[in-house]
Amino acid sequence: MYKKILVPIDVLEDQLTKKVIPHVECLAKLSNAQVIFFHTLPVASAIVNVYSFGFDEFKDKATVQTEKDLHKLIDSIDLPRENVSFSIAFGNPRDEILRLAEEIQPDLIILGSRRPNISTHLLGSNASGVVRGAKTSVLVVR
Repeated sequence: MYKKILVPIDVLEDQLTKKVIPHVECLAKLSNAQVIFFHTLPVASAIVNVYSFGFDEFKDKATVQTEKDLHKLIDSIDLPRENVSFSIAFGNPRDEILRLAEEIQPDLIILGSRRPNISTHLLGSNASGVVRGAKTSVLVVR
């Protein structure tokens, strides 16, 4: 049923990622789907200002660490390695998830959600934005 599954995660939200992984494994195994994990790194002048080096060096270090975290995640899941890849971008998570989804045209987006409030109608703000803006099915894991 699903040939391509996009899985946006936050590598710093380990508990939420652990909740998402069983759903990814189960649905990907059903149809031997390709799984693309995706992490968005923030671009904010406040983050850059925390570091004494420039933005390019921050970007390189953040990317290297995120790649390590994603490789560790991929090595830990029960899916054929050739069916799993990852992508990293800098920007607003919701916008970057929707941009990548438009580009790769997944059959399903699986993402975790927490930190709900009434203004996001009981979903986290990124999950809410993805659900509203996605042109494909979205499975939100709590």
